[in-house]
Amino acid sequence: MIESYNFGRIVINGRVYTSDLIIFNNNSIKENWWRKEGHKLHIEDLEEVIERKPEILVVGTGYFGLMKVPKEVKDFLNQKGIEVVSQKTKEACETFNKLLSSKRKVAAALHLTC
Repeated sequence: MIESYNFGRIVINGRVYTSDLIIFNNNSIKENWWRKEGHKLHIEDLEEVIERKPEILVVGTGYFGLMKVPKEVKDFLNQKGIEVVSQKTKEACETFNKLLSSKRKVAAALHLTC
């Protein structure tokens, strides 16, 4: 469960993180999530997510929403049976928590800054 989020800082289950990350359904976390391009999401950036096959991937595009999620990435994930929700990170955290409490199989890929 995400407890709080502010620019560059997120608290998950009592632990503070200050770099981009991916949260998987079983509460495991991939810290220091680096992407091919900082502000553009690529399929290659989500290989672990695709392997774990969540029903929904919530993408946090940053505090100001500067990270882009191209249509071809969304289409690829949809073809794999993964619904994509893309929002500014504050809203994405709220969405992730709601989906998690509904017992859906959900993952979140979160850009914590810009």
